[in-house]
Amino acid sequence: MVKNLSKLAASILIYAGFAFYLYLPYFKHFRKFDYLIVVSVCVGALGCYVLSGRWIAGFWARFFAGAIYGFGPFFLGLGKFHPTVSLLAASIPWLFCPAAIFYKYRRKWTTAVLALLPFIAIVFFFQVSYQCKFFAIPIQTRLSASDMAGLSIPLVMAKRSLLVVGFYHVGLAPLIIGFSMLFAARRYSIMIIFLIGVILSFCNPVLNISPVIWLTIPLLCCSILIGEGMQGLVYAGSSDKTWVLCASALLGMLSIVTLLLATRYFRVFAGLGDGYGDLLVKSAQLYIAGTIATAIIFFTAKVNLHNHLVRWLLICIAMGVDIFFCSGFIIDNIF
Repeated sequence: MVKNLSKLAASILIYAGFAFYLYLPYFKHFRKFDYLIVVSVCVGALGCYVLSGRWIAGFWARFFAGAIYGFGPFFLGLGKFHPTVSLLAASIPWLFCPAAIFYKYRRKWTTAVLALLPFIAIVFFFQVSYQCKFFAIPIQTRLSASDMAGLSIPLVMAKRSLLVVGFYHVGLAPLIIGFSMLFAARRYSIMIIFLIGVILSFCNPVLNISPVIWLTIPLLCCSILIGEGMQGLVYAGSSDKTWVLCASALLGMLSIVTLLLATRYFRVFAGLGDGYGDLLVKSAQLYIAGTIATAIIFFTAKVNLHNHLVRWLLICIAMGVDIFFCSGFIIDNIF
């Protein structure tokens, strides 16, 4: 118990310190309610950390699951709207916690009812907002197919001042591992929740709810899967090498694609595309770092060399650098 509390306290301190670092240059421009954004980022990250404990045992995997959610491009992008929107997004993982607790005790019907809490909270928030003539986020804001580009080129999408759907760069590798583990474990309830959130985020507004807010639910699922995938990468054996190779190959292909796109931007007349070209080069560098880390893990798994500490260091450093650089860039573009 003491050990768990110390890890929780460490997470709180790191999340709070990082949020303070990101937003500190812009505090002088903040209005009174804008500080809710900083609080929401920390609360959302911590909520994902706590919720992920239902499926993830390792501290660093849970920590990065929380960081991907709270400091992810989509969550940070909500800072463009009223601070209460960020606070609503921060409450989603906490509202799933009761369902996760009862699921542990095999109480399926109770779990199913409790899993509706985040959906009810979103409906309630927008109904109250509508009655009060308070529009925290445009109701017509919903996802389109073009927004999916954020999954591979988040920095470019952020530069264009759009909501970014993604998990930065290195996170795509553990996401693949996480999804493979999800299907292998046949967690159908999580798959259903994920699909409902995705479908609703693409639909037209219903009950005066901005469709894009539904995306917080599938992104929360993916953040936890990334944490689970990190743990899977660290403990992968020779029988798992195919999935590790697929993850490494994906990052390698994306690094090549982004470099090719960068060359096209650099060829734009009078250097008008150089800004986007530089961002694509930086994305390629992060993809290459992720490729190297996962490739090393693949070769160690192939020869059954289980050096967990080295694997943790590789994946955590790659993820940490990715989050540190990209989150700062997104905040700079918002404020």
